[in-house]
Amino acid sequence: MSATRRDFLRYGALAGAAGAALRLPLLAETAAGVSPFAPNQWLRIGADGRVTLVVARSEMGQGVRTSLAMILAEELEADWSSISIEQASPSPDYPDMNTGGSDSVISSWPVLRKAAASAREMLVAAAARRWGSPAGECRAERGFVVHAPTGRRLGFGALAADAAKLPVPKDPPLKDPKDFRIVGTRVPRIDGPAIVSGRAKYGLDTRVPGMLFAAIARCPVAGGKLVRFDAAKAKKVPGVRGVVAISNGIAVLADDTWAALEGRDALDVVWDEGRNAALSTEDLWRRLDEAAARPGRVSRKSGDVEAALAGATARFSATYRDTFQAHASVEPGSTIARVSSGRCEIWTPTQNPERVRREAAKLLGIAPENVRVHVTLIGGGFGRRLGADYAVEAVEVARAAGRAVQVVWSRPDEFRHDFLHPAGRADIAAGVDASGRIVAWTHRFTTFHLTMFGAFDPNAVDDPDVNPWGGYDNPYAIDNLRVEWTDVESPVATGAWRSVFYPPNVFARESLIDEIAHHLGEDPLALRRRHLEGKFPFATREVDRAELRAVLDLAAEKSGWSSPLAKVPGRRSGRGIACNVYHGRTLIAQVAEVSVGDAGDVRVHRVVTATDCGQVVNPLGLEGQVESGVAWALSYALKGEITIARGRVAETSYREFPVLALAEMPEVEVYAVASDRLNRPSGFGEMPVPAVAPAVANAIFAATGKRVRKLPIRPEDLRA
Repeated sequence: MSATRRDFLRYGALAGAAGAALRLPLLAETAAGVSPFAPNQWLRIGADGRVTLVVARSEMGQGVRTSLAMILAEELEADWSSISIEQASPSPDYPDMNTGGSDSVISSWPVLRKAAASAREMLVAAAARRWGSPAGECRAERGFVVHAPTGRRLGFGALAADAAKLPVPKDPPLKDPKDFRIVGTRVPRIDGPAIVSGRAKYGLDTRVPGMLFAAIARCPVAGGKLVRFDAAKAKKVPGVRGVVAISNGIAVLADDTWAALEGRDALDVVWDEGRNAALSTEDLWRRLDEAAARPGRVSRKSGDVEAALAGATARFSATYRDTFQAHASVEPGSTIARVSSGRCEIWTPTQNPERVRREAAKLLGIAPENVRVHVTLIGGGFGRRLGADYAVEAVEVARAAGRAVQVVWSRPDEFRHDFLHPAGRADIAAGVDASGRIVAWTHRFTTFHLTMFGAFDPNAVDDPDVNPWGGYDNPYAIDNLRVEWTDVESPVATGAWRSVFYPPNVFARESLIDEIAHHLGEDPLALRRRHLEGKFPFATREVDRAELRAVLDLAAEKSGWSSPLAKVPGRRSGRGIACNVYHGRTLIAQVAEVSVGDAGDVRVHRVVTATDCGQVVNPLGLEGQVESGVAWALSYALKGEITIARGRVAETSYREFPVLALAEMPEVEVYAVASDRLNRPSGFGEMPVPAVAPAVANAIFAATGKRVRKLPIRPEDLRA
């Protein structure tokens, strides 16, 4: 690719957007023989009028490709039917492709708007030049530039070549939100037809010429080592082509996945399971309980908590627990890798392609620039695909095999070698004065270190920053408050999980708020509203509590909070409410309606969600995120639990780790506050999860008078 100095100056105008210098135009020829118009790395327009958006985020069911395409089409004034998607790969043009923290739409909003606005202004200028008219008389509209006085029209494709010759505007004007015609409307998934017809390629669907398949035998106990295996037995399985030892196990290479898995079963492996061979869930809880008895690192402190507690009219304290959880994504892990001549090519369903690239390069001892990562569709990520283990081991196998290999994980592999959501313990104490005001609050959270992000350092004295999520950012106005955080070395693999540490801490916080309201004889909604005045901090930002109060009011209104519940024959019914502010930006309140049978069985009939999440890009996407978040949260609150026995994960299937079934899914309603609080989206992928469990627990109390302090909620707990 060649470029002139003039090209460099023209296309440098948008340098720095999202941390990426905008690249020079693509010089590949279109079918018509004309170079496409590519004013930056995010979009190009061909002579046929097709608009291609390069997406630098991973699609894992959240609909991000559709949302980003809507932002681009809106600001460009493109015809929606002309938009197509291309997946980016890590490069200097796309230095931040990490998809996590509900950040994809937030971070892409300003970048794509500016990139599209620049292209739009260049197309308008090209049309004005051709017509010999002032640019002010022209406007972009649905894939055309229109000359207002005469009604003349030229399509984007017809203008692409001329627009490519013009300088890129440095600060193009952005559309007024009141003029949006795509953003804020209900747009079906742009990739939906390909997904439901089976044409879309996920990681497991991907194939490259000449590849083999591989299954890896890994020690089921963390820290265990290989003693011996019988390669000869594995090689007797029809279709097995070879057996290679790698750093974390033994890989069986075969012509298909069945042969690879059968060959792995025949290896007759013996492991030295090491010091964790007898580890159990009970051992892990002992470690947490011992750590919880010691002071933690203080992340937030105001007033004199001890004095306020001592002088309180009523004092409350409780310990809340949640358990280890799996990600249990529908698509098991897989990666194709090919290593040859000092270069590596990888096809993988990853949320963090830069990490995959970096760690593969380190393993091979080559420059990251010599590693190409192709990001496939992901059949469920939830934080698990932020790790790189499953991709790097495939690189190691491919290097040993000398050809392309797809390493495939089985369902038991997914459970046994997951980076689990760690068990946690929240200890909360609160004091109330004679007027019913909460005057003191302490929140100490103890959990295991997340091994996905590095080894535990017992000597670390790092600032706990904004941890624990849901404790540090307690939204209520309480003058005397102290929040502590303790992480403990984990002997099992742990990692990011949808909404990470918010669920256990919001469960604890919102449950105790409800308990205080009951003691005071006050409506739980009213108590929350009374403690939502002024502002509270989150990192460098402040959140106005009145905005959360408005969200609570909307949830209460839409749920019929003040009206009686319809009776369910033979069951006791109740409503519960909970709220949260996620990372100081998205505000949410949820009301759950449940019924409980005599056997302690819980049914959740309805969940009403109200939110202030800034600019809603796609209401269909918002509803989908809430529905999936509710399903995820109810699975967490009522269903699965990972246990450790003899050093290994005991659960290896959905039978043993159940998730919410379709027949158990409640009616879900979603309402967004009309808000110009941010004039941009504030993210929503993880936000619907944390408040569901406490809303359900509070509803169970309203129905039965029994408090829930441990998740998941079991029928026997409610029968006791």
